[in-house]
Amino acid sequence: MEWLQVFISFLVSNVLGYGGGPASIPLMYEYIVAQRGWLSDYEFSNMLALGNSLPGPIATKIAAYVGYGVTGWVGFAAALTATVVPSAAALIILLKVLQKHRTSPVVKGMTLLVQPVIAIMMAVLTWQMAQSSAASIGLLQSLGIAAAAFWAMNIRKLHPALVILAAFAYGALVLSRSM
Repeated sequence: MEWLQVFISFLVSNVLGYGGGPASIPLMYEYIVAQRGWLSDYEFSNMLALGNSLPGPIATKIAAYVGYGVTGWVGFAAALTATVVPSAAALIILLKVLQKHRTSPVVKGMTLLVQPVIAIMMAVLTWQMAQSSAASIGLLQSLGIAAAAFWAMNIRKLHPALVILAAFAYGALVLSRSM
C-alpha cells in the first residue's frame, strides 16, 4: 500500500502547489524528505539539480524518480498520475473560468498575491538546502560554488544546465577526493 502513500503525497503537493514546479517543490520536499524519508536532503538536492538540467516540467521528473524508487513501476505510475491528472483537469476548468473573467480585478489580484508566497516557499527551501550543503561540504565550498554559479549564469549568461553539469563535475572530481 506504499504506492497509495506515493499517490497521496504527490496529489496533495501538486493540488496545493499553485504556480507550477517552483511552488510544488517545497511541498514535495516536505513529503519526500521530511515526512516520509524516501530521500535524504543530499539525494533530493541531487535529484532536483539533475531534474532541472533536463527538459520538461520538474514536477513530473521528481514524481517519476521518487515513485519508481519507492515502489517500482506501480509507484512510478501512481506518482505521475497524481502529478499530471489534477493539473490537466484544473487547467481545463480554469481556462474556461479565466476566459470568462479575464478582465476582473479580483482574478488579477489573486494572481499577484500568490507570487510572494511562492517566493517565500522557494527561499525556505533554498535555506534548507544551503544548510545541508554547508554541513556536508563546508561553508566556504558552498559559498564558492554558489558564487561561481551566480557569476556563470548572471554575468557570463551561461545556460543553467551547463552550470549544473559543471557543479556535478566539480563535485565528482574535487569534492569526492577531499572528503
